Amino acid sequence: MSIIAGLEEPTSGSVKTGFRVGLVFQEPDAQILGETPSEDVSFGPRNMGLSKEETRARVAAALDATGLADRADFPARSLSGGEKRRLAAAGVLAMDAQIIVFDEPYANMDFPGVVQVNRLFQKLITEGKTIIILTHELEKCLALADRFIVLFKGKKVFDGTAADALSLNLEMWGIHSPLKNQALSLEGLLWQ
Repeated sequence: MSIIAGLEEPTSGSVKTGFRVGLVFQEPDAQILGETPSEDVSFGPRNMGLSKEETRARVAAALDATGLADRADFPARSLSGGEKRRLAAAGVLAMDAQIIVFDEPYANMDFPGVVQVNRLFQKLITEGKTIIILTHELEKCLALADRFIVLFKGKKVFDGTAADALSLNLEMWGIHSPLKNQALSLEGLLWQ
């Protein structure tokens, strides 16, 4: 994911996206730099050299898009886990990222936090953003997936639809199938 986001160089080959890529870290506290959401989200646009007016507009739009407009001047460190993940995403959106990589977005998150993050994912997808989710918690997001890729021991072993993946023995790759002990459909997995 770091290679896709341009933070690391591949040891061989190349990755070309054609769009700005943003990475939301597994631990959002690691990328929250501002004292308030407004201050934090403005960090990227300011460092891109955008004008104060453009920065303000992007901050407002990103906070609105992530449902944090009413928390703009709230202490950033006091936000819930779901709010912090949305704040980290807002920072990426303010830099006009078209591809957003989320590293383990559900780590240490309660049910309301999962619902908040999934609503954000649905909104971003509706807006035409490409979302890449790196997770071991399939039951929380598989219903959102257009494409499902399994990496096993550093190699791609499956690339297809989520529905096709659920018909396989995912355990052979060390993946717990979310439908194994339940009579659910893929749509029944959507946390909302």
